[in-house]
Amino acid sequence: MGIGKTITLVLVLLPVILMIWLTACTLPERETPVKNAPESFVNHPEWSRNATIYEVNIRQFTPEGTFDAFIEHIPRLKKMNIDILWLMPIHPIGELNRKGTLGSYYSVKDYKGVNPEFGTLDDLKRLVQEAHGQGMKVILDWVANHTAWDHLWITEHPEWYTTDSLGNMVSPYDWSDVADLNFDNRELWAAMIDALKYWVQEAGIDGYRCDVAGIVPVEFWERAKQELDMIKQVFMLAEAEEPEHHIRAFNMSYAWELHHLMNAIARGEKNALDLETYYLKEDTLYPRDAYRMLFTSNHDENSWNGTEFERMGEGSVCMAVLTATLPGMPLVYNGQESAFNRRLAFFEKDSIDWKDYRLESFYRQLFALKHAYQPLWNGEWGGRLERISTNADSTVFAFIREKEGDRVFVITNLSGNVKEAKLRGDRFKGTYKEWFTNEEATFKKGAAIRLKPWEYEVYVKK
Repeated sequence: MGIGKTITLVLVLLPVILMIWLTACTLPERETPVKNAPESFVNHPEWSRNATIYEVNIRQFTPEGTFDAFIEHIPRLKKMNIDILWLMPIHPIGELNRKGTLGSYYSVKDYKGVNPEFGTLDDLKRLVQEAHGQGMKVILDWVANHTAWDHLWITEHPEWYTTDSLGNMVSPYDWSDVADLNFDNRELWAAMIDALKYWVQEAGIDGYRCDVAGIVPVEFWERAKQELDMIKQVFMLAEAEEPEHHIRAFNMSYAWELHHLMNAIARGEKNALDLETYYLKEDTLYPRDAYRMLFTSNHDENSWNGTEFERMGEGSVCMAVLTATLPGMPLVYNGQESAFNRRLAFFEKDSIDWKDYRLESFYRQLFALKHAYQPLWNGEWGGRLERISTNADSTVFAFIREKEGDRVFVITNLSGNVKEAKLRGDRFKGTYKEWFTNEEATFKKGAAIRLKPWEYEVYVKK
């Protein structure tokens, strides 16, 4: 191209170049995109804002398998900084089409009855009173979607059940020991809500964990929550992870996707970058005040998919740290504080071997941290997650959370190898105390870290 043509081209393009330059100079700083998360109208009890939760399998908790035998453990769990006791279903278990010798807790024969294997209604009341005396809350596992085949409703209200094209009652999925309820019938709603009210009024329980909540209409749960709250402000946990549940029905839902992601990271199939992606998505799906329940085990995982040691190996304790420091409420399934490493039989008697409570002090410290530092509180009462990048982002997951002038700085090695990395940026700068060792540490820009396989460090700063 000749010089003349070049000069002509520059003169033609100069106004365009100048306009782009001026526009770039006057653009405002980029703001965080507006999130499209839904709005919530759920009332959260004040006591739930920094709460932890513990799942109790009464049948397997003690050799006796009774309410009275479990009561003796409540002071110990209080010292472990447990706030909510979730009791697996306490109702009489169906005998018709029963699975195994003792049957499934989720095959309910009488919604207003107590399983005689566990004790009496008065025994349950004593359990609730002891928990309340310790400043703890009690929620019951509720099975709304189906009943046992010998529930009275089968003969008294057959129209309340789902039937096939021939008019035969059916089971949900392959759960042959139960019959599916049909929530198209509004009389069923009234009877079910009446039973839910019974335990709040009669035993003083504080809420419910709702089994397979996602296959029961959300409108039912919304009405149930509204009517229960007229008696007392209850806490509702959905065994589901549907954002719509958090609009008017539930305080908390399962973080199933996160749990499966943790399992995959422990197996080496996913990494810390996937964890970051998960939280970027999570922020857009759920209301800011929604509680998500984080866990490394529960009764389903333990019995059917393996213990946390089977699924997460040497990473299980590091993952437990994440359940208490990432946004959400941490769950402990009974036996985890003793590093119990056996799948509990679901339909038979199979008592937990408690041994030496090897991890009890770990959980006590971990949950004391959650109680003391508001950045780790639940829902909108906690601080937002802010990842701290390193030059090993696929394996080192570091983040800070801040709220009301407090800061928690967590560094984890999500791999089975030693990792050395440098922290990027300067948001983490400062002098901290490591929560578990009580040692002081100062982090400057460009700080280098070295982590053993699955090692975690939790720093706090006021």
